[in-house]
Formats: sequence, structure tokens, C-alpha cells
Amino acid sequence: MPQTPELVFATFLAPAIRPAYQFVASRVGDALRQPVRLVTGESLDQLRGGEVDFAFMCGLPYVRLRREADPPITLVAAPVLDGARYKGRPIYFSDVIVPTDSPVTEFEELRGRSWACNGFDSHSGALVVLHHLLQIGENGSFFGRVEVSGSHQHSIRRVAAGEVDGSAIDSQVLAVELRNNPELADRVRVVASLGPSTNMPLVACATTSEWLYRQVCEVVRCLGTDQRDAEGLEPGLFRGFVKIDDPAYDDIRDMLDSVRAAGLRF
Repeated sequence: MPQTPELVFATFLAPAIRPAYQFVASRVGDALRQPVRLVTGESLDQLRGGEVDFAFMCGLPYVRLRREADPPITLVAAPVLDGARYKGRPIYFSDVIVPTDSPVTEFEELRGRSWACNGFDSHSGALVVLHHLLQIGENGSFFGRVEVSGSHQHSIRRVAAGEVDGSAIDSQVLAVELRNNPELADRVRVVASLGPSTNMPLVACATTSEWLYRQVCEVVRCLGTDQRDAEGLEPGLFRGFVKIDDPAYDDIRDMLDSVRAAGLRF
């Protein structure tokens, strides 16, 4: 008897949210009666080459991949986060944090100060910040020093330790980290929220069959309707997932185009 093919999901997003992504992947496997494996995304070439079937990813690389001559991905769904600020919509914010004892009370007071960024290919950590600088008439030299921390988690801890003066953190990741590590809650505070932006999508690789794509869409978009789902999604503060179309990411496209046209970079 031939073996049932394994479905491979990848997450290119924060490790703190991985348990919720594992739950989503497992629910798909259960519904389709297929083995599923969740891997950590290492390169966008995994999507271009069809090495994975589905991926959770940031909106900025999503937009960039969709602009390729032969886009290697298509949208499945986007998450809705639990919390009044999200208003039941698939959006999130970039929360600007400083050490609790910092004299900084608003974004503009970070001029000339040190800054941690999780990575330059991050929407919440880089692009939305550059776009905000453009809006207030500043440029990439606004900060005195910019360092790449490698992840939002590292940025949060650098700020909490007073090693840098500020950072912009994905609001979902910040909420999860402060919930899971309550000692951090007393060491950082939010002075601004940038956004909202369209939330990070689940995508399918172009090599995925139409039948499989439709099946996964149906399973994922129905998540959150029973208690088992609520418990499985809670580690990521997900309320559920909704259907979303490509034009929803025009907000990120517009930011990217504006920043590029102005030549802004850190």
C-alpha cells in the first residue's frame, strides 16, 4: 500500500508563536488524514523550490515574492488576533518599546538614541519604522545607532536590560512574550504603536495541487469555532483565521514603494 504523502508546513515567524502554528498544521493533518511536519523556514528559496507546501510568513517578504515574474506563493488565510484593539480584523501593530525607567515618552524623543531591529526584511521591525520616519520628515539617520538583534525576542530583552534605548516589536509577539515572561512586563513600556498593518499570512506554494489548496483553505478558515481550537490557538493569541485577498496587502506595498522612492534605510 503506498504511503500517504507528508505535508510540510514552514514558519518564518517568531519562535514564541510556534506552538500555535504547530496546532494549525496538526489540525490540517487530522482533517486530511495525512502526516504533517512543521519546520523552521530558513530561506525563501524553500518556497520558490516547492520544498514546503505551506508557510506562515511576514507580509513584507510575501509582497516581494508576489512581485516576482512567476510568484511562487498564493494566499490561504490571515489570522485575527484576540484583543479589542484588533476589532475582529486580520491586522496587527508594531509597538515601540523603551526601558521602563527611560525618560522617553514618545517616538520623536528617540532621536539620536540606540535602536534594536529584529531584521531588515521585517515589516514590523524595519519597514513600518522607516515609513513612520518618512511621514514625520526624518530619515534613516534618525537613530544614533541601529543594531540587528536577529529576533523580536532578542530585541525585547535588549531593551529590558537597558542595552538599547528602543525597538519596534510585532504587537502579537510582544503580548505573548510579556504573558509568558511576566518579569519582562515591569522592564519595558510602550510609547507608540505604528500601524495597523495587514496581518502575516499563511500561504501555499505554487506547486501545491488545487485540491490540496482548497482543502487546507477550508480547514484553516474554520478554526476557532470550538473549544479545542480555542485552546490550541491561545498560545499565539489567535482568535481564528479568515479568507483574505492579495489587495489587502497593498498597505505594505505602498509603504515599501514610498520608502524605496525616498531612498530610506537604516
